[in-house]
Amino acid sequence: MKSTDKKENLKSSRFESSVVYTMKIPGADKNLEVFFKSILPDDPSITVRPMFGNLAAFVNGNMFSGLYGDDLFVRLSDEGRADLLNVKGASVFEPMKGRPMKEYICVPKEWLEKPALVKPWIFRSLEWSSALPKKKKKKK
Repeated sequence: MKSTDKKENLKSSRFESSVVYTMKIPGADKNLEVFFKSILPDDPSITVRPMFGNLAAFVNGNMFSGLYGDDLFVRLSDEGRADLLNVKGASVFEPMKGRPMKEYICVPKEWLEKPALVKPWIFRSLEWSSALPKKKKKKK
């Protein structure tokens, strides 16, 4: 089947396609999970739950930080993103190549055992995300 045939097949049978896309999701190691939980503020409005096969922290239903493999990411305002991206080693969170989650920035990997460097960004992320509208629970 030519590539144009595949495209036509997918267009005409979008919902009937037997094409299955799989994505390998990297998991965080247990030490990074312990580190992540240790840097979160002791705040009853924060919940930690699985996301992307890893752990993520939420406030008012909005994800504000999390792990993805050996990356730790935070959600920031435009200004916060610009500030963090100016730090060597920081990068836009991109769980799938070519599909960035633009509000989220990965902290430099060198910081992943240095709570004093990561915590200010966790607090900044929590502050920003706390001001976002509360997420409504989806009906099951």
